[in-house]
Amino acid sequence: MPLFINRDQIFAHQVHLLEHKLRSKEERILELETENALLHLRLAECSGRQRRDHDEVTKAVNDHQLQSSTKKITQSALIKLLSGVQAVKHDLSELFAVYVSFATELEEQSKQLLEKVEQANSSLNGHSEDEFQNLQVRVAALEHSLEEERENCRAEKQKRKELHNTLVELRGNIRVHCRVRPVLPFDQIQSSTSGSGSASSEEVIHAVSDDTVMVNCVKAGMLVQNKMFEFERVHGPEESQEAVFEEVKSLLTSLLDGYNVCIMAYGQTGSGKTHTMMGSQFLDELSGTQQEAQQGIIPKAAAELFRLISEKPAESHTVEVSVMEVYNNEVFDLLARDEHSNAAGQRRDVITTASGASQVPSLTYEPVSNASEVMQIISSVLKLRAHCPTLVHADSSRSHLIVTLTVSSKSPNAVALARRLQSAKMDMRRSTQKEWWSPRCRRANLAAHHSADETSASPASSPCSTPSLSPCPSPRHSITQTPFRTKLQLVDLAGSECAGMSGVSGAALWESSCINRSLSALSDVLGALAEHRPHIPYRNSKLTHLLQDAIGGDAKLLVMLCVSPTQRFITESLQSLGFGTRARQITRRNPCTCSFRSVDSSLMLGRKITQFPLK
Repeated sequence: MPLFINRDQIFAHQVHLLEHKLRSKEERILELETENALLHLRLAECSGRQRRDHDEVTKAVNDHQLQSSTKKITQSALIKLLSGVQAVKHDLSELFAVYVSFATELEEQSKQLLEKVEQANSSLNGHSEDEFQNLQVRVAALEHSLEEERENCRAEKQKRKELHNTLVELRGNIRVHCRVRPVLPFDQIQSSTSGSGSASSEEVIHAVSDDTVMVNCVKAGMLVQNKMFEFERVHGPEESQEAVFEEVKSLLTSLLDGYNVCIMAYGQTGSGKTHTMMGSQFLDELSGTQQEAQQGIIPKAAAELFRLISEKPAESHTVEVSVMEVYNNEVFDLLARDEHSNAAGQRRDVITTASGASQVPSLTYEPVSNASEVMQIISSVLKLRAHCPTLVHADSSRSHLIVTLTVSSKSPNAVALARRLQSAKMDMRRSTQKEWWSPRCRRANLAAHHSADETSASPASSPCSTPSLSPCPSPRHSITQTPFRTKLQLVDLAGSECAGMSGVSGAALWESSCINRSLSALSDVLGALAEHRPHIPYRNSKLTHLLQDAIGGDAKLLVMLCVSPTQRFITESLQSLGFGTRARQITRRNPCTCSFRSVDSSLMLGRKITQFPLK
């Protein structure tokens, strides 16, 4: 049977074999391409390594050449230096030889001169010696007279100062001191950043004497004009914190004598108000002696107050402290506690009592027994005070801080008793319903109701409050038994500033506006007092309403002007100096100041009144 072979199958089989070979060849091609790529990568790595090696070799060669040239230069310089040293040695030896010759010649001339002097002394007679002694006696007398004149001059200056202070007290004027701070490093930084160069950091305000400030007003194309301002005391940049406090320390004695005292620092932002009142912000980094030297008026005043109290009879005085801030024309009690007993500033109101005094209801008072407790309380609440960085100051205070120390005296001295009689007399004059005391008072019930109403309306810390619930209150009871209260208010005002210079915006701009408005209200009050206007706008601001007793009352008020000495802040400094000048022009009716005769007469009046028996 014949064998039939299908050609299509054969061709298909051959095609299949060829396709299989083709796939094998393609796989081989892929393998070779992969190996080629790997070889290219290795070649690139080797080329890069070769280039790096070549660069390192080139760098090493260059370094070697540089070191060689440096070595040559150093060697040549060393050779020149050695030759110079040799020349100096040679010159020194020659100079020493000249010195030896001059010394020998000088010694010979000295011997000759001494011989001539001895000959001259031997030739002098006794009359010449007497004239010489007379001249010595006259010189000694002149020196003694000069020293006496200096002592007299110092005594006269001190007497003039005391008389001036007495005149200020009798006239009821506000005392104004000025402190010019030194030029600080941030003044240079601000000048460089503002692009004005060294002109804006130039010192243009100088303390020319202990009571005069001179301002160099420089204007383009005009001659320099010097403006002079006089105050009770001027402190220059070199004066220490202790020297500043020495000028205000006497006010603390007046505090225990029955006078209210207020010390406030006024000035632009960055002029040194907080440094003057509180002290340096780096006290923790200083030693004990340095800390005490850098303390401000507030800690020094607290220490001095307790020192004066320690000289009084034991337990005769008690002290309470309160801390407030006026922020955005609102009064906040910084010692108030929340429900968890944590310090949280709470808003308080300012009211005017029936006697015309300003009072803050529900204000928190903390009893203290020494200066350390006072500063611990103040330091614990200072973190609640509003602060904000500006272009002028990195830690600018945005509120007015008021620290009040209330002193209650159980056994006041003679001056305080007379002071209390005068305060009571003032209250009687100011009262719309005048109640005259008599041992046979027919209006006993009305007097009792009137006294109770005044007690509920009068402030707890008012120095003139004499609460009594008896039908006919006796003057002896109100003077000798009720604790006598006086207040020491220490005020660190926020700084006035220009929004364009400070660079603030948003909430900080509103804070700046409130600060400037409150300070403007304070200036308006001083202007009204200086011009004796019938209406004084105390209520235009919470600040002036709160300080009404200190500004317009019978308190002893001292304003510490703080100014920057540089040209950049001359506008603000002139505004502060003008504020102080207006404050000095105020003449208040001051019934507190009295002579020893009036004190004695007041005490005699008190003894005569208390002779009547109570029925």
